[in-house]
Amino acid sequence: MEIGIKGFSTITVTDELTAAKVGSGCLPVFSTPSMIALLEKAACECIKDKLDDGMSSVGTFLDIKHIAATPVSMTVTAEATLIEIDGRRLVFDIKVNDEAGLIGEGKHERFIVNSEKFVQRTNAKLK
Repeated sequence: MEIGIKGFSTITVTDELTAAKVGSGCLPVFSTPSMIALLEKAACECIKDKLDDGMSSVGTFLDIKHIAATPVSMTVTAEATLIEIDGRRLVFDIKVNDEAGLIGEGKHERFIVNSEKFVQRTNAKLK
């Protein structure tokens, strides 16, 4: 894994991805929660081939601005660039664009985890 690698994720905005539908507002525009899911997917795409078997990553921090609205039927692409590696902690610079330009930007942090141990610890909460 190295600084500068990039990952991308693209989606077409549907009614199901709007603020009105997901409950983050009442307007028929691409929702912030949907944008966050898209940018997290881009970060995962960035590192998916770089992780050892049995390892995954979990999102732990977001500092994101959603700066422009996107209508239904427009395509949105998130780009994640790895800008920092600190042990298991990874930091990404994020840019999100629709067909008209920049709609979101910021930083996203993920931690590399052992998938099995992480799920076991999480499921222990049920006991």
